[in-house]
Amino acid sequence: MHVILLSGGSGKRLWPLSNDIRSKQFIRIFKKEDGTYESMAERVYRQIRRADPGADITVATSKSQISSLRNQLGDDVQISLEPCRRDTFPAIALATAYLKDVMHIPGSEAVVVCPVDPYVEEDYFEALKALSDLASQKTAKLVLMGIEPTYPSEKYGYIIPGKTLAFDEQGEAKVQKVETFKEKPDAETARGYIEQGALWNGGVFAYQIDYVLEKAHELIDFTDYQDLFDKYDTLTKISFDYAVAEKESDIAVMRFGGQWKDMGTWNTLTEAMEEPAIGKVMIGNECEGVNVINELDVPILCMGLKDVVVAASAEGILVTDKEQSSYIKPYVDKIDQQVMFAEKSWGSYNVLNVEKGSLTILVTLKPGHSMNYHSHEHRDEIWSIISGEGRTIVDGMEQQVSAGDVITMQAGCRHTIIADTEIKLIEVQIGNEISVHDKIKYQL
Repeated sequence: MHVILLSGGSGKRLWPLSNDIRSKQFIRIFKKEDGTYESMAERVYRQIRRADPGADITVATSKSQISSLRNQLGDDVQISLEPCRRDTFPAIALATAYLKDVMHIPGSEAVVVCPVDPYVEEDYFEALKALSDLASQKTAKLVLMGIEPTYPSEKYGYIIPGKTLAFDEQGEAKVQKVETFKEKPDAETARGYIEQGALWNGGVFAYQIDYVLEKAHELIDFTDYQDLFDKYDTLTKISFDYAVAEKESDIAVMRFGGQWKDMGTWNTLTEAMEEPAIGKVMIGNECEGVNVINELDVPILCMGLKDVVVAASAEGILVTDKEQSSYIKPYVDKIDQQVMFAEKSWGSYNVLNVEKGSLTILVTLKPGHSMNYHSHEHRDEIWSIISGEGRTIVDGMEQQVSAGDVITMQAGCRHTIIADTEIKLIEVQIGNEISVHDKIKYQL
């Protein structure tokens, strides 16, 4: 099975745990059997691998998410890089061209496209395999997964099914022709759609590679993957639904009635939490429907609250009624501050203190990883090793370092650190111009 996972968006509706670098799919809130936590991306990736160990998985994403993806899914994760955001059709076209031109997958092979952030169980991934089979068998040029609605939601588009193409074991319609699509409605209209047998459009579908490339060539003038990549920033922003699905006459939908939750808001996210609190949290007995996620090293106490979400991180603190949490984005858009936490391919960093002329950061490097060999023009840096062992290279000179060592780099000095074990260090940046853009990379 070939799978394209769409990993886009900044996830501002899950502030303060998400930001422009750390999108919602990378927040570790789902408890595993061993007691540790995993993110939406880790969970879905693991579930696909369990359902189909030989699955070919490509993540379509932007440059800002690559470090987090490699940090959580490993350095070998297959990525189709979007040079900039151009909505779902260009992203899917680019990823499909990547599969054919770079990975050399035949054009007759079926591909399943799905978001990286739904909360689902194993039956969903069995359904993905069935969806792939339907595309391989040319049941239709495009085969959608239609989610059986549980309430008249205003958040989703609706699929109106028509003629039945296949039945399930109970004799119920399983695969049907798509009669029409409906845009996101109000609740009353949605109720009417459901009475007609409509299904939620969850953005999950399958097709043969050559089909989407044919559609891409109709709308975009390009020759191959590299040509499409090079002119990506000139493409028109357009969704896959509008560019392809709503214009295709040969289209089918497969019904899915298993658990499926869109983790787009705090309200829906807390429904999937296995425990009411994560981190240093105390919840009074009189609280009802309270969920707390605390990434800070200070305790949070909640008393006398009902249907409330509390989330605390280095980015800020959110206290909201669950129903109102869906309307957070306009407020977060007004917040302009430095990113305080980020995952990188080599580890992570957490900003501890911001002063005029200085910045203090806690850096964690994973074993066997290193920073880029780089320099800064406008700031000095001081590394104080807290724990772990490794090596620094400063202007070409290598030396062993361990807990208690201090390394000083003046502006213009080339430097990196290589972790033999996990290393934690305090980095102090000193200068009148401290910026993420003040970085020049070199080859070692």
